[in-house]
Amino acid sequence: MSLDQLRAEIDRIDAQVLELLNERIRLAVEIGKVKRSSGGEIYVPQREEQVLDRLRGLNRGPLTERAIRAIYREIMSAAIALEKTVTVAYLGPEATYTHLAAMKKFGASLEYRAYPTINDTFGAVEKGEADYGVIPIENSTEGAVFHSLDMFVESDLKIVSQIYLEIAHHLISRSPLEKIRKVYSKDQAFGQCRRWLQARLPGAVLVNVDSTARAVEIARDEEGAAAVASSLAAQLYQVPIVASDIQDKADNTTRFLVIGRQSSGPLGNGRDKSSYLVSINDEVGALQRAMEPFSARGINLCKIESRPSKRKAWEYLFYIDIIGHQDEPQVKAAIEELKRICPLVKWLGSYPNL
Repeated sequence: MSLDQLRAEIDRIDAQVLELLNERIRLAVEIGKVKRSSGGEIYVPQREEQVLDRLRGLNRGPLTERAIRAIYREIMSAAIALEKTVTVAYLGPEATYTHLAAMKKFGASLEYRAYPTINDTFGAVEKGEADYGVIPIENSTEGAVFHSLDMFVESDLKIVSQIYLEIAHHLISRSPLEKIRKVYSKDQAFGQCRRWLQARLPGAVLVNVDSTARAVEIARDEEGAAAVASSLAAQLYQVPIVASDIQDKADNTTRFLVIGRQSSGPLGNGRDKSSYLVSINDEVGALQRAMEPFSARGINLCKIESRPSKRKAWEYLFYIDIIGHQDEPQVKAAIEELKRICPLVKWLGSYPNL
């Protein structure tokens, strides 16, 4: 076929694709009406993953799984936006990694609203200013984001979904590398670039600020200053990138949580994760006994993090993640046994483990 013929064939296919996309969106809008009439959530993570699983099974290439997910993320985002005005709160300001994670999960068609703190992000969802919130929970290099863990102690919000985002840090400045004397960023970002900064900028003063995006805003107007932040922040504030990919580990990844009023339904077959807050009695072997209900049933406990309860000196709460859904019989049985052992067992949510 000639170039003109190939282009004409693409135009013909595009017309069919567009017609089918509009038909799909119209059906999604009808589903949204049914969900709203029954009090259901517009965003349903387990259904989203079921659709993507089915598409992965049907795919014969050359599209990659990653490309299919990206394409359908925007299709689903457009459908949700037509079903209902959905607002997503995130730890801001604009162009932070949490903003990037939120857009990766929800696509470009929803409304996004930045909040200055994790506490404010929780509050926005609790007060109904936002339908969902996105917060960082842990990084593969620096570990847990403790303030996020602590917020679950008092909040009744549930974990709806999780997002894994590969974090690429850049040194951003109007000054050349040899003239940089001060670097602004967030503590977690500094921790993820510690070796690079010590080797390349050993004499620079490191200044912790509220967000990586704010760091770029400050560095933009200060001679000899730089920021560690994302390429999106560099683009937003129009500040050059002096050095790219300065994180110490190539696989540097941050896990984020989506919080909302209702948790997700089960996918089954080990594709769900559930999170809990647990307190134990101050006695020998208490933690070991608290873990036995899971090990006895072959339930994988994939995370445990201790935090001061802030109610009594030397009293601790444990944040735990397990593989399985709260509604699964073996998980229900384990939790019922755990409640007989521990003074506090609080379910934080079940969601797709993908």
